[in-house]
Amino acid sequence: MNKKEYAAELHSRGCNCAQSVFCAFADECGMSEDVMMKIAEGFGLGCGGMEGVCGALSGALMVAGMKHADGNIEAPKSKKTTYGVAKKMCADFKAKCGSLICAQLKGIESSKPLMPCPACIDTGIEIAEAMLGGKYDND
Repeated sequence: MNKKEYAAELHSRGCNCAQSVFCAFADECGMSEDVMMKIAEGFGLGCGGMEGVCGALSGALMVAGMKHADGNIEAPKSKKTTYGVAKKMCADFKAKCGSLICAQLKGIESSKPLMPCPACIDTGIEIAEAMLGGKYDND
């Protein structure tokens, strides 16, 4: 089963979009899925149900943090790199989906959905895989 299929399965079980994307990368992140599920839970439905930034994008950005952040709690030096990669990932997500905002993607405000959750999850998986492959490192 590939990552898109696994994320779709997680979503069908009731996981939110952030959990579905983030947990698909458990091996690459070196974390257990149960911990990842806990971390990502508050990012569902556009961050805490506020219909803000898409959870699928949030899940992909968590993967970027796991790859690029140095984890140095005393003197973090990786933020510039991580923010740069995240900015490029956000731009790609917006270009593919039409927005970064859950309410706009689902058509909550306009009654004109731009992209359903399953397609947003697929896009989150695609940009996280591209990021892990180095696409955003030197753009």
